[in-house]
Amino acid sequence: MTDGLLAWRKEFPILDGTVYLISHSLGAMPARTRDNLVQFADTWATRGIRAWEEGWWQMPVTLGDLVGRIIGAGPGEVVMHQNVSMCQSVVLSCFDWTGRRNKIVTEDLNFPSNLYIYNELKRTGARLVRVPSDDGITVPLERLLAAIDEETQLVSVSHVIFRSAYVQDLAAITRRAHEAGAKIVADIYHAAGTLPLDVRAMGVDFATGGSVKWLCGGPGAGYLYVRRDLWPEMRPRVTGWAAHRAPFAFDPEPMDYAADACRFLNGTPAIPALYAARAGYEIILEAGVERIRAKSMRQTGRLIELAQEAGFPVRTPLDPGRRGGTVTIDVPRGQEITAELSRRDFLVDYRPGGGIRISPHFYTTDDELELVIREIAALPASTTRATP
Repeated sequence: MTDGLLAWRKEFPILDGTVYLISHSLGAMPARTRDNLVQFADTWATRGIRAWEEGWWQMPVTLGDLVGRIIGAGPGEVVMHQNVSMCQSVVLSCFDWTGRRNKIVTEDLNFPSNLYIYNELKRTGARLVRVPSDDGITVPLERLLAAIDEETQLVSVSHVIFRSAYVQDLAAITRRAHEAGAKIVADIYHAAGTLPLDVRAMGVDFATGGSVKWLCGGPGAGYLYVRRDLWPEMRPRVTGWAAHRAPFAFDPEPMDYAADACRFLNGTPAIPALYAARAGYEIILEAGVERIRAKSMRQTGRLIELAQEAGFPVRTPLDPGRRGGTVTIDVPRGQEITAELSRRDFLVDYRPGGGIRISPHFYTTDDELELVIREIAALPASTTRATP
């Protein structure tokens, strides 16, 4: 089969000697990222303090615009943060949790960092409702919709469940939240870069994500989308001088928020991480998310076939329309096997309650799918030594 996306393999140095199937956790680094970081160092070295007014100060928005093109946001509607935990904290700080409408509805399978933040909000009056999963893979849509009522202030869901790659019906959940008078924040971390997204078309109020995974942008570059018409009414308590209407006026009086999406920023931006992230966004846009998704559905389907042929239970939806970019297989001594695979330059990962997660991306060859399953099948008898 002719696969035009494989032309991108040359952009990722690690692929030369590694079977890299862990883009759900850390996308491969583009070669041009090194050039961008050198540019950062050269700019700092030669322009000094002038670099702030020559582009650094605007980077949380200019980089956000690149992410916006990937997720369906408009210009100026996405701002960059360090990580999703900060983005979620900014969103949650916009609400008063002391009244009758004080419920947060989420799923038991949400990423733990989000759940930690929601649990701590109980100290401010919030009530947390966690919708359980029957199988550890999916979240029953009707059960989730039924949990949203007139006392719900915020619905928080993952578009793609991190353990199982189950794709939730984000549009339906958004409609129900709005019918009940609630807002919705979508964690799109495991979707952006491998699933086509249009946050405006779906009507989500907030969306959070990061660059570490499918976007190949590395750590330290999270992003926050806020629906434009909500800006005037949102006053984040998690804030800082970058969110001020006139930050360089250094006014010590109460906060005067910026009129645009900068009102959702806080302190000084992490400029090196933003330089590092740019290449991944550009490549994803050039490769095209629609093409990436088509290849992902084909390759994850093939991975499932190979795993089943080898006798490994699959902990990922079999329906390609409900499956993200990852296939999770339940292998005895999965954590130990994952460590041994790493020693052999096969990079996957293991999650308790799930199994070994394997993720082809647009730069993955079909041969690598067969290689990793064959390697896993051959390993159990040779993985008795302790993991270092």
